[in-house]
Amino acid sequence: MEKRCFILGKEEKSTYFCYDKREKEYEGASPMRNIKLTIEYDGKRYSGWQRLGNSEKTIQGKIESILTQMTGEPIEIIGSGRTDAGTHARGQVANFKTTSSLTTTEMLSFLNRYLPGDIVVKEVTEMPERFHARYNATGKQYSYYVWNSPIPNAFERYHSFHFPKALDQEKMEQACQKLIGTHDFIGFSALKKTKKSTTRTIEKITIERDGEMLQFTFVGNGFLHKMVRILVGTLLEIGAGTKELAIIDELFATKVREGAGETAPAQGLFLDEVYYK
Repeated sequence: MEKRCFILGKEEKSTYFCYDKREKEYEGASPMRNIKLTIEYDGKRYSGWQRLGNSEKTIQGKIESILTQMTGEPIEIIGSGRTDAGTHARGQVANFKTTSSLTTTEMLSFLNRYLPGDIVVKEVTEMPERFHARYNATGKQYSYYVWNSPIPNAFERYHSFHFPKALDQEKMEQACQKLIGTHDFIGFSALKKTKKSTTRTIEKITIERDGEMLQFTFVGNGFLHKMVRILVGTLLEIGAGTKELAIIDELFATKVREGAGETAPAQGLFLDEVYYK
């Protein structure tokens, strides 16, 4: 029985990922599999994670396109959450369903062969049928990078926020202690009105300095839309002396976004890790 190889819709002489269409048809449907992807990406060129309109400009759209070509099936991936335009990830997690018989090693090789260089799949894992990248997540870690110097850094401009003013790190760390715990963070989000709970638990916030680079790290059970960027913007204003420590308690009480700091730019934000039980 003749076998043919198709890579991205084009017949090739290579024996890379071959299957017999007639054989697949006659043997009946393969069992559905649930595949988890761990992904890193540089979001500079993209309109965010979520596929909207022109899928070629989104991370989700790029990955789905390659998966569809790889499996011969229409694939939709479920991400652990959305990341905005220009933001990055070291450990985004997604899952998809497929009847493909390819091994996870073959999938990993195929994806990294055909995805653009600024999107890399770090791991492909077969999961139980009920695993869901978003609903099963128990927490996330984000990092935000600030280049704190009067002089910008040409090489860090797409991966950090240039903030030229001097900062009082001790005062920012005092503000972090107020933020840690379970609170209604609606005043630190871009949400207007929502019926869903806006209470979240932040387990840890750290601020580390390496020369002119500051790294803010947040660990929590979940984060509202633009919450990390607004928290960073508020901490920077406290550190620069343009807002007082008391603003944290005021925002928890008033729940009004206008009292918080500016939303820090997208390019400094990285999704580091998604936690599961």
